[in-house]
Amino acid sequence: MTTICVFCASSERIDPRFIELATEVGTQIGRRGFDLVSGGGSVSCMGAVARAVRASGGRTIGVIPQALLEMEVADRDADELVVTRDMRERKGEMERRSNAFLALPGGLGTLDEIFEIWVSRSLGMHEKPLVVLDPDGVFAMMRTQIDDLVLRGFARPAVRDAIYWTTEIAEAFDLLEAHQVRIVPTAGEVLESEP
Repeated sequence: MTTICVFCASSERIDPRFIELATEVGTQIGRRGFDLVSGGGSVSCMGAVARAVRASGGRTIGVIPQALLEMEVADRDADELVVTRDMRERKGEMERRSNAFLALPGGLGTLDEIFEIWVSRSLGMHEKPLVVLDPDGVFAMMRTQIDDLVLRGFARPAVRDAIYWTTEIAEAFDLLEAHQVRIVPTAGEVLESEP
């Protein structure tokens, strides 16, 4: 079973269309037979994607730091709710439990998660795909900034190959499926990459 980690917003001040996007993504995760790893919150996009996965037959694993249990209103309906000591442990646990990453529009926390996975992938520390689904161009300025960093020599051109961008849900899943990495559960935790 492939487990997809979704990075997304927990803010309740965003336009409802982003909640609808998260719901559509969660529905596709469940329908396609994937499990979900999320930030463990029950509000905004984070809650919407988890509820939609469960409603579509998928399993959900929420990972939330102790300090955010009340702030993000923990997803108590998750099939598994993992409580970590802090944000660093949370991100490590989410990465460890995931075969692929899908980022939706979000705030600083989402950016932090995107960059952590992007940097480690660009350095060859893992081969798990990272797809950003951005139908409204929320991250357009970030993409421009990365292009400028490459132009000025601060980043290698290869960093662009370590991330996939799309505006379409179907294409996001096509990219995830085409580049997925399966986790084989053994005592030594072996990673097998599919071509």
